[in-house]
Amino acid sequence: MKYEILGDTLPVVVCHLDDGESMINEGGSMSWMSPNMHMETSSNGGVGKALGRMFAGEKIFQNIYTAQGGTGLIAFASSFPGSIKPFEITPGRELIFQKSAFLAGESGVQLSVHFNKKLGAGLFGGEGFILQKVSGSGIVFAEFDGHVVEYDLQPGQQILVDTGHLAAMDASCAMDIQTVKGVKNVLFGGEGLFLTTITGPGHVWLQTMPLSNVAGVLRPYMATSN
Repeated sequence: MKYEILGDTLPVVVCHLDDGESMINEGGSMSWMSPNMHMETSSNGGVGKALGRMFAGEKIFQNIYTAQGGTGLIAFASSFPGSIKPFEITPGRELIFQKSAFLAGESGVQLSVHFNKKLGAGLFGGEGFILQKVSGSGIVFAEFDGHVVEYDLQPGQQILVDTGHLAAMDASCAMDIQTVKGVKNVLFGGEGLFLTTITGPGHVWLQTMPLSNVAGVLRPYMATSN
């Protein structure tokens, strides 16, 4: 499979498949394709894996597109202004995505729910509590909100992230939640009560414009218009 990512703020990934190659995606992200792409809707792994994908922010069923009778073309577009990033998944390298980040992937890629093991993150992490775990083998495409900034954390090195800005991280990284220190900071700082702590080793991808933040900014104007 060969691919190209086109566009800046509203990108699309165009995949070129050899005869017999397949791609999986969540329903709704396919934008255009050649006539010889055959679609099959499947739970792709049984009820257990389908329910796991649902908890991770995806739909129960996935679409499997296969090129038949020659090379095929299929495109998957982002649903929000931001970035599409490709990742190479191998049995020795698993990734953790934010909820609903999965866009499409080769047929050897497996998507499941990832629960944070830390109690603090579970109670107060909000969207950060339930994440997507991507395993298997193949290329996967994820869509992130806004631009993406990357950091490579050494063992024990940490970065504090405002809730919602974590886009992805290597499975080797650990995540926890810590409270903002100081009563004045909590009451008047306007940054919320909690911060997400990411601890290395591993690579971290951060997004600049979480959809939840955009919704919060627009909410007062929507209420006024009603």
